[in-house]
Amino acid sequence: METNCFLSVLILCFLFHCSVSWSFTDITIDEDTILTLKTRIAYDPNNVLATNWSRNTYVCNWIGITCGVRLHRVVALNISHLGFKGTVPSQLGNLSFLVFLDISNNSFYGSLPYELARLRRLKYVNFNHNQLSGTVPSSIFNISSLQELRLKHNQLSSMVNLSSCGPNLMLLDLSENMFEGEIPSFISKCRQLQHLTMSFNNFIGGIPREIGNLTEMRILLIEDTKLQGEIPHEIGNLLNLEALALADNYLVGVIPAPIFNISTLNMLALGNNTLSGSLPSSNVLGLPNLESLELPFNNFSGTFPSFITNSSKLKYLEMGGNSFSGFIPNTLGNSLTNLEWLGLAFNYFTSSTPDLSFLNSFSNSKNLRAVVLSANPLNGFLPGSIGNLSISLESIYIKSCNISGSIPKEIGNLKNLMMLDLSRNELTGSIPSTLKNLKNLQGLSLEYNKLEGFIIDDLCHLDNLVELYMESNKLSGAIPACLGYLATLRLLLLGSNRLTSVIPSSLWKLTGILHLNLSSNSLSGTLPLDFGNIKVVIDVDLSKNHLTGDIPATIGGLQDLQILSLRYNSFQGSIPESFGGLTSLEFLDLSNNNLSGVIPSALEALKYLNYLNLSFNQLEGRIPTQGPFANFSGNSFMKNHALCGLPEQQVPSCKRSTHPRSRINLVLAISLPLTFIVFLTLVIVLSVCRKRRSIQPPNNSDIDVSRRAIWRRISRQELVRATNGFSESNLLGKGSFGSVFKGRFLDGMEIAVKVFHMQFERSLKSFDVECEVMSGIRHRNLVKIISCCTTEDFKSLVLEYMPNGSLEKCLYSNECILDLSQRLNIMIDVASALEYLHLDYSIPVVHCDVKPSNVLLDQSMVAHLSDFGIAKLLGEEESMIQTQTLATIGYMAPEYGREGKVSQKGDVYSYGIMLMETFTKKKPTDDIFVGEMSLRRWVGESLNHSIMEVVDHDLLLGEDVYFPAREQCLLSILSLAMNCTIYLPENRINIKNVVTRLTKIRATFLAIQGE
Repeated sequence: METNCFLSVLILCFLFHCSVSWSFTDITIDEDTILTLKTRIAYDPNNVLATNWSRNTYVCNWIGITCGVRLHRVVALNISHLGFKGTVPSQLGNLSFLVFLDISNNSFYGSLPYELARLRRLKYVNFNHNQLSGTVPSSIFNISSLQELRLKHNQLSSMVNLSSCGPNLMLLDLSENMFEGEIPSFISKCRQLQHLTMSFNNFIGGIPREIGNLTEMRILLIEDTKLQGEIPHEIGNLLNLEALALADNYLVGVIPAPIFNISTLNMLALGNNTLSGSLPSSNVLGLPNLESLELPFNNFSGTFPSFITNSSKLKYLEMGGNSFSGFIPNTLGNSLTNLEWLGLAFNYFTSSTPDLSFLNSFSNSKNLRAVVLSANPLNGFLPGSIGNLSISLESIYIKSCNISGSIPKEIGNLKNLMMLDLSRNELTGSIPSTLKNLKNLQGLSLEYNKLEGFIIDDLCHLDNLVELYMESNKLSGAIPACLGYLATLRLLLLGSNRLTSVIPSSLWKLTGILHLNLSSNSLSGTLPLDFGNIKVVIDVDLSKNHLTGDIPATIGGLQDLQILSLRYNSFQGSIPESFGGLTSLEFLDLSNNNLSGVIPSALEALKYLNYLNLSFNQLEGRIPTQGPFANFSGNSFMKNHALCGLPEQQVPSCKRSTHPRSRINLVLAISLPLTFIVFLTLVIVLSVCRKRRSIQPPNNSDIDVSRRAIWRRISRQELVRATNGFSESNLLGKGSFGSVFKGRFLDGMEIAVKVFHMQFERSLKSFDVECEVMSGIRHRNLVKIISCCTTEDFKSLVLEYMPNGSLEKCLYSNECILDLSQRLNIMIDVASALEYLHLDYSIPVVHCDVKPSNVLLDQSMVAHLSDFGIAKLLGEEESMIQTQTLATIGYMAPEYGREGKVSQKGDVYSYGIMLMETFTKKKPTDDIFVGEMSLRRWVGESLNHSIMEVVDHDLLLGEDVYFPAREQCLLSILSLAMNCTIYLPENRINIKNVVTRLTKIRATFLAIQGE
């Protein structure tokens, strides 16, 4: 008996020892796996892992690691938002007890390992906001326990294979990738799916009808892809649906009627398609829980849909850009008391009464923020009751609505109004003084009406005014001098009125003004030297006035000026040589003045000048032939009888000079007897010339600057509206300091909104730096800042939207193949931007983070350098400063990463690395660059034998007739890149020489190709 007991104890001890050893062995596997992941993380900006993930401490105590209570195995790995850069190792498949995996909001790149499918207990996977590429292994979808899979905002391209689907998958987010092909019909196998997001991809074909089998679906978002065909009726089967967004596609046909019976629906977004037909007008139908209805820019017609009045919870109603007609219901506001946004612009709606009685019903809508009715034939007048609308109202757009009568003084009751647009109507009377009560007003648009009287001084009380549009009215008197003290004013358009007197000298104190138009008035006087104070101005139109005197030489300091029109005045003297400093000038019209002297050869340096009119002056001498003058015909120089030049300029040929004394004698012999005749003739000719029409400039689109690029003050609420509440479907990208969202204002203006992470002190410093740098810089190759919005808990910058994304996106996209010329043009653009920052800006700027993802491409593929979050300003006599802020691994100069030394030569190094990447299509962090091998060394070694082994294969496509020229061009480019990346900064080439050499390389290449 005792022996048996003893044996039992031994067996139990043995089993316990085995279990402990087995458990210890398994946790060792988990530890080894996590350490393997650590070796794959090449960049840890906050040194999170430097001392934490170490065998010196227990793995279950490591940052981001959670172990199970019972078995002590790793059940959760969460390393999100840590700024890591690296690859995902296949060994992660060894974490056999893993339930929760989150590596989101980092910079992991490369493909997803197939071994992840071994994690049979996995429920939650979040890979959002990384740089992962390739295909998604279909085996991941076979994990039976998987409930959520998030892959948003990566570079995944191949179509997802959903031939089988885990029975528990409830959330699948594939948005903001590069997925192609059709949405597979067998997606219906994911029967438990409740949230499906596939927006911002390249899907084609139609929406599969089988999607109607996913009866548990609550969120269905497939926006901004290339979907075609009709919306399937089967979507009406999704009776639990809460949000349906199919906007920005190519969908046609009508909205299936069953959709209007989904009582759970609170958001329906179908804008920017080609949908048609009328919407239900039956009161029986309805969406009682609907909060947002977005149907803009389709082909809908018919009367106002009466079902909307049953949606009492509606907050956002946008139906603009359709063909709706009939009366706007007079009781609409009584039904929609929660409404915040009313958007009915660009339709054919009318009012049942001349006093726009439907507006009265919105006096009970206490949350109303915007009323947008522009481009509807309302055919009435503004009632005084408009002042009874909600005090929360921020925007009123009633443009081009055939509104007559006067502006009611009661509009001054709307004290929170920020935008008031009543332009292009038939308004008469004077400007009401009560507008001075609108202390928050930022934009006032009254242009193209019949307003009379003076521009009242009361407008000078609008301390937040950014835009003032009053052109094409009948306003008279002087321009109020106090307008020059509105420090926020960025746009002042007073053209085509009856204004008199001189231009107030105070206007030249508007140092932030961007757009100034005082044309077609009766202004007199001269332009002072202070004209040169408005240094950031983009366009100036003072044409068709009675201005006299010389054009001030200080105008040459306006380096951002793109459009200048001084035609039809009485300016005298010569064209200042300082015009050569207008380096951004594109349009110049000095016609119909009394200018004399020669055309300055300095104008040959204006490389962007594409329109020139110097006609009807008294200019003389030889017309320049270099630079932009090679493109100007005789129309640019008409009726300047003393000009000479080339035959194509339609002026006499220039004669060779004779001996000075002989020339004088000849002139005297001829001119003296004819002086009196010439004088009479000149008087007659001038009289006739003043009556003749000048050469007409190009259409308005060539000379008018779009409001899309103006600086304006924008509220947080406007940004919320423009970005759909900063929704993930609008997210363009996310970085260490903030997130960038795409937005669209009502007028169609697209923007990029950079929202800074308020929880990080470095983000707030980044915001301050960007504001400091970007508020002053102006260059065609730098992203322009439109506005900023800052409160105690919110900071953002509003920037130009670049539709072609970043250079990085284009380089690594299958749909965007950049040829050699395009890449060369882009790199010249970036180098020109750096040249401006380093050498031409008043305070030298070091960008500190030059890389392809910070180079954005506009509609014309012109490059714009962006993201000045860690930029540095060099003080006087400073050529180098030190910082603790780290730039991006792979692009930062050795002295920057080693000692924190920041200089212009550091930017040159980063530019050189980017130059190599652009033409090799290899990132400096590519897997092939390990040990001693780097991108620079790889390129440098190729220069000794054949560079064609390292250049991007896309550059070798097409006919080979110009192969030697292409090879020589690439050799020159990569040799230049090597000069940019020399180890010692003092030995590197400067950016000015980079621009010169690249320009010569391009000219040589194009000349050989005959372009």
